[in-house]
Amino acid sequence: MTQRIRAAEGVLRVIPPPGHPAILPKSGDTNILITSALPYCNNVPHLGNIIGSTLRTRNRTTLYVCGTDEYGTATETQALKEGITPRELCDKYHLVHKETYEWFDIGFDHFGRTSTPAHTEICQEIFTNLGKNNLLERQEKAQTYCEGCPKFLADRFVEGICPHCGYEDARGDQCDNCTRTLDAIELIKPRCLVDKTHTVTTRTSAHMYFRMNDVQERTKEWIKQSWKNGKWSMNSVINSDGEITDARLNSGLRPTPLTRDLKWGVPVPVEGDDEFGMKGKFDAPIGYPSITANYTPEWKQWWFNPKDVKLYQFMGKDNVYFHTVYYPSVQLGDGRDWTMLHHVNSTEYLNYEGGKFSKSRGRGVFGPAAKETGIPSSVWRYYLLSSRPETADSMFSWAECIAANNNVLLNNFGNFVNRALKFVASQYNGVLPDGGDTPGPLSVDDPLDGKFVAEINELLKVYIDSMEAVKIRQGLQTVMFISSAGNTYLQSSGLNKALMTENPVRCGQVLSRAVNLIYVLSALIYPFMPATSDAILAQLNAPPRAVPEALSTDILAGHTLGKPEHLFKKIEESMAETFRLKFGGMEPQPQAAGADPLQAAPPAVSKRQAAAAAKKAATAKADTGPKSPEYLALEAKIQEQGQVVRGLKGQTPKTSESEAQIASAVEVLKGLKLELESLPKN
Repeated sequence: MTQRIRAAEGVLRVIPPPGHPAILPKSGDTNILITSALPYCNNVPHLGNIIGSTLRTRNRTTLYVCGTDEYGTATETQALKEGITPRELCDKYHLVHKETYEWFDIGFDHFGRTSTPAHTEICQEIFTNLGKNNLLERQEKAQTYCEGCPKFLADRFVEGICPHCGYEDARGDQCDNCTRTLDAIELIKPRCLVDKTHTVTTRTSAHMYFRMNDVQERTKEWIKQSWKNGKWSMNSVINSDGEITDARLNSGLRPTPLTRDLKWGVPVPVEGDDEFGMKGKFDAPIGYPSITANYTPEWKQWWFNPKDVKLYQFMGKDNVYFHTVYYPSVQLGDGRDWTMLHHVNSTEYLNYEGGKFSKSRGRGVFGPAAKETGIPSSVWRYYLLSSRPETADSMFSWAECIAANNNVLLNNFGNFVNRALKFVASQYNGVLPDGGDTPGPLSVDDPLDGKFVAEINELLKVYIDSMEAVKIRQGLQTVMFISSAGNTYLQSSGLNKALMTENPVRCGQVLSRAVNLIYVLSALIYPFMPATSDAILAQLNAPPRAVPEALSTDILAGHTLGKPEHLFKKIEESMAETFRLKFGGMEPQPQAAGADPLQAAPPAVSKRQAAAAAKKAATAKADTGPKSPEYLALEAKIQEQGQVVRGLKGQTPKTSESEAQIASAVEVLKGLKLELESLPKN
């Protein structure tokens, strides 16, 4: 097929070919190093673990690493439960994680693991340097010990009665009833979660502690500087005024243990202590450089290069302390010139249908189960990222997930792409007609097109600014605003056979601008939905492009497009209840004698419920057809304002000023909803 693409510098995106040499930073350039929090290898990831993303469409040298966190007591205990060795357990779950992330199109340059010789070597070197810098001390401490396992137990594998409130299922680190922080040895009648019949006692053990208190002031100064330069996300350890909010820092850091009694861990490089292992919270963050070391022997070009490399780290809010206080303190104590955190991007919690994800209760979607639903990974990625809990907890909803596919992806984004490309295919045999535009940035005098180009260029600026600030949800929302503008443009231009016959030059012009906007959308959507981006490029018969600062003519007249295909398919709304029952963790109900086991009995409903369902069905029938771009745009604004309200309500402590802000934000939300009610839907 004929390709006519403007090949100006900076237009096409640089993609390393298959089997390329390792990605290394370029001296004097802005190089981006990205990590996602390492998942424990002894479990499968749920949807809340899969909402990070990576940004690499601006032709910057970028390396993205992740892997499974494999050492520690949690792994030993889970292996004991499953009757296999810790190594066998790690091999099993590393593969589960890797396959799950690959299906979700999460594009790690290297997905590694921590149980490697390189990891041991780097951990031991850091540990030794802390000792050389007089930052280690030995302390004796009582710990819970299971006589039946037999081993010392990590806090998360001990339960008992809370000494403060009497709650019977308090955990070894915290009571979920009174929320007090606990030490496992404080629990009354402690029990081992591996086997509750085992006898749990207390034993004393001597371990090495890192004197964090000795580097506290350096850590505080580093936090203030890095927060300012890297524009950390809101839910970190420092507020928007530059005041440190972490209670542990403000009350004074204390020595923290680096070792524990375990065999499955990095051996401690101290004579007499080599039977101990390093604590998971110490060795886990060292997994980032060690996984990079398994990717390339030149790993130090990334990790000891603060001048040329900016480190971006993605995680849930429960990991913020370890990435912003604990591990930076270790790096400062080590004494070498580490590449340290530039930007931390943390999320609140993603909950599930009114509750929490729970693997033990079968509640929620875990790992491979997402694939089994038949919903494509691109749709999963769109919904999860569009509802990403950036400022407040968000809730996974099957109804909202299906609506996101049908109303936004299918009726907005997919409709624009398919309408324009199908017209070229059916009316011009797939060859882009000549509209008179010259290659390069668009500058038009026509009022309609001038307004269209100006709107697109302004939205491109919003997109770039959002992504530079790692405001992922806002960036994705902007992509949908751009595709909505494309739909409006085709409608306003009157693209049809009559236009082609009566004014062929104008028809070619409209198609050229629409197709080139689709080309831009292929780059904008790539960080969020890479498979969708690839599908668009195949239909355009074009190579990947970089994100531009302005709309331009890059696919030229005479270019032969590929075959147009629908990017998305409709999901029936009735599937929401099917998925809700399947993943709700509900106990199956007994069936009546003689009932067909393949035909579920309808639940009993009251007259009031039946009337409400009938009204809902009538409304849905009246609202058939694609939503208008204006309606979609207003829906997106309502969703964004709802997140603002939830974020404000989640802030503590409550003050008269914050209450006023909440009231004001709620009024704005009400106004948007009233405006939506008065707007024609279709």
